[in-house]
This record gives sequence, C-alpha cells and structure tokens, in this order.
Amino acid sequence: MAEKPEFSQKDNTRTGEDFTWHLAHGGPEAATAEMEFAIMRAFEGFGRWQSECLAAVCDLAATGPENAMLHIIRMNERPKSIKDIARLMNRDDVPNIQYSLRKLIGAGLVERKGSGRSGVTYEVTQAGRRVTDDYSDVRRRLLIAAITAQPGLAERLTEATRTLTQLTGVYEEVARVAATRRRG
Repeated sequence: MAEKPEFSQKDNTRTGEDFTWHLAHGGPEAATAEMEFAIMRAFEGFGRWQSECLAAVCDLAATGPENAMLHIIRMNERPKSIKDIARLMNRDDVPNIQYSLRKLIGAGLVERKGSGRSGVTYEVTQAGRRVTDDYSDVRRRLLIAAITAQPGLAERLTEATRTLTQLTGVYEEVARVAATRRRG
C-alpha cells in the first residue's frame, strides 16, 4: 500500500518523494507539478471571482477572460485593437476574442471604432466605464481588503508576479520547442 503524502502546513503542498504518477517522480518534477496544479486552481478561482464580482455590478453573464478583456480595453484609457488585446492577454485565439468582443459590444460596454483590417479599435462606453468603476470598488472592498488583512501577502504577490512572468517565458519557449516535435 502506498504511503499517504504529507502536506506542508506552510503552503499546503505535498512533501516527500512519494510521487509515483506520470507527471512527477520527486524533486523538480514534483515541485513543478504542484506549482502547475496550484496555477490551475488559482486560475479557476480567479475566473469565478471575476464572474461573481462582475455579476455584483451588472447583469452580464461573462466569463473570467471576457471580464479581463473589458478591463484590458479600458487600461490606460486608450482604445485597443484586437492585436493589442491578444498580446496583452497572451492569447492567439482571435475568433474567440472576436466572439467575446461581440458579447461586450452587445451588452453596451464596449464600442467598435474605425474600419478596415488595421483601423479597428475597441474602447469602453460610458456604461462600460461605470461597470468597470463599480467593479473596481467591489474589488477594493472585498479582494484588496482580504489581501491586506493577510500580513506580508501584498509583498509576496510582488515576488509571485515576477516568478510567474519568468515562468511564462519558460512555458513560451518550451512550447515553441515542443511545436517542432509534433507528430504527423
């Protein structure tokens, strides 16, 4: 019978060398697998948070990425092209981005301006500005308050951001390498 893994009380990760599954056989493999699953759980929790926070301020049923897109379009109070949006979100699925833009436009939160392939930009409407301001208020009262109530968490988030940015570069590079090894 396999020994039950022990968990670190500090960060709720498995300890020891009991990884016998296909992704991890201890050491760096185990640390990487644990981190990847933590990212997946955080991503799903973040998406739920975004949806619920948006639902608290408007009637639009939007996914986390659609909500993020709304805030990215408003970022720096400058219109964004699809290319800008895709780059800022690290996405390359333009048809899905276009679908989300149509949804945000239909909800009256974003408007399309310009014409032609390279002259089209998107910006928030007055309603979009109100919704994103209200979202920001709810975010500040709930999320930021919860973060500041955890001693040292804000500082750890800064380091986590640097680590995730570095890790994004690693994943991008190994994805390019893996693409050269595709089968048939």
